[in-house]
Amino acid sequence: MVLQENFRRVEPYVPGEQPKDNNVIKLNTNENPYPPSPLVTEVLNGVSGNDFRKYPDPDVSDLVSTLADYHGVDKENVFVGVGSDDVLAMCFLTFFNSGKEILFPDVSYAFYKVWASLFNIKYREIPLNDSFEIEPEDYFTENGGIVFPNPNAPTGLALPLSDVESIIKANPNTVVIVDEAYIDFGGESALSLVDKYSNLLVTRTFSKSRSMAGMRIGYCIGCKELISVLNSVKFSFNSYTMSSIAIKTGVASVKDDDYFKRMVTKIVDTREKSKKVLTSLGFTFLDSSSNFIFAKHREIGGDELFNALKENKIFVRYFNSPRINDYLRITVGTEKEMEKLFAFLKDYIDKRQK
Repeated sequence: MVLQENFRRVEPYVPGEQPKDNNVIKLNTNENPYPPSPLVTEVLNGVSGNDFRKYPDPDVSDLVSTLADYHGVDKENVFVGVGSDDVLAMCFLTFFNSGKEILFPDVSYAFYKVWASLFNIKYREIPLNDSFEIEPEDYFTENGGIVFPNPNAPTGLALPLSDVESIIKANPNTVVIVDEAYIDFGGESALSLVDKYSNLLVTRTFSKSRSMAGMRIGYCIGCKELISVLNSVKFSFNSYTMSSIAIKTGVASVKDDDYFKRMVTKIVDTREKSKKVLTSLGFTFLDSSSNFIFAKHREIGGDELFNALKENKIFVRYFNSPRINDYLRITVGTEKEMEKLFAFLKDYIDKRQK
């Protein structure tokens, strides 16, 4: 059909499964197992009809100002979007237009490849080394832009800030995006470098550490020129991207810093305990600085364990891809959820080894 010859065809990103059954242990999409701040609940309890009847603030002024104060930057350094996916997609659309290849790791967030394909951006995946680490020197080459998560996903490994800076410094003529979706759980943020490098953008999300994946709030921080250009692109096609309720709940979350830090500490403590249990069960894993653990068993394949867990209503993430098809990405849940996971794994492994 001639009409179809002009269709844009993209292999879409496949998110983690969202089971309809609530009676499951869901450890497959790196959601926070704890509720958001009680201040968020207060905001939701006070929602009125005007929150739906009127258009939201197109400038997202309250949330932008709150984030700027929280991070000690000017509001002109902050851009807000509907989840960090929206922010990242906007950055791809805005900054990666040179015609040169953009660079990102081969084992990383799968959406990078999708956005590049969607926007007709040339790209090259840079292989992680044999230890699944980013080698900074691999990015010291001509390119049309760079993006990588830190800590990386799905590996969970964090790149030292000195290595992050070396990549930024080596590429003064292209935008470098450091995707910090998981930085609150470990690693050192690149936000301290924003004033030093005008080519740096740091993206963040409320979906992980702030327990607000369903509200869709993301943002990035960079020099005022980059943020201004991002806003120009945003206002070129959609002025009202974030709902009034999302704006209000986002502000409430940021203002309850004590609760936020306590929940992050709780998850990190559970993660470290989980590493010890996984080791005792015969797993090896990368030393995660995130809210998940990327692990494989010494004797049992990842696909087998994934299916066995799913049949017993325990959902983890499995990537049937080269280099990582023996690994499971296990989100850190509550202590009780992790205990149930480990009890099942112990029983399954013991029976299989008899």
